[in-house]
Amino acid sequence: MTAAQQRALDDNWGRWGLEAAAGQLAPEQAFGRSAPLVLEIGFGMGLSLLEQAASQPQTNYVGIEVHPPGVGKLMQEMVAAGVDNIRVYRDDAVVILRECIADQSLDGVQIFFPDPWHKKRHHKRRLIQPDFIAMLRDKLVPGGFLHVATDWENYAEYALEVLSADPVLENTAADGTYIERPRERPLTKFEARGERLGHGVWDLMFRVPD
Repeated sequence: MTAAQQRALDDNWGRWGLEAAAGQLAPEQAFGRSAPLVLEIGFGMGLSLLEQAASQPQTNYVGIEVHPPGVGKLMQEMVAAGVDNIRVYRDDAVVILRECIADQSLDGVQIFFPDPWHKKRHHKRRLIQPDFIAMLRDKLVPGGFLHVATDWENYAEYALEVLSADPVLENTAADGTYIERPRERPLTKFEARGERLGHGVWDLMFRVPD
């Protein structure tokens, strides 16, 4: 963690940080307003989440990231950009979902470029698992979305299989597979570089029926 990231974290955690120990999240209290609520799991260094929040100020965003430099970097950039519609948990996503996020409280969940754990013996470590997806699904309001993006084709196929097997979620893709990248998901520098090299990216968008 750089000194600037640490300073941003120290200076702004009281304003934008959320604590698991505080129990169930009260969005109107955390944000000071009532607005659609989107959760992003594993935002990395946070630049994509920042861009999205800046372009959609009418939406409240909650990010979960266990990597302290990423949290510090996000808060550093939030200060620089004047963005105030993101709140952050620095904890395990399963813990936060279980203890802090009420059922039917999220308008959307985003999981962008999760660790693919590409070796077969490591697949059990993948974030996308049937039980985890069921937990996420229960947190979504009717009509709420689950958006997954990956640059590993094998993981995309695996995620499609897991999500399609859920008894409630519906695939929004017309052909039952993948969608084009929505405008709402910023193109990351990593992704843009991959596109120039001919690497693919797969977006999956599922919804809870209204």
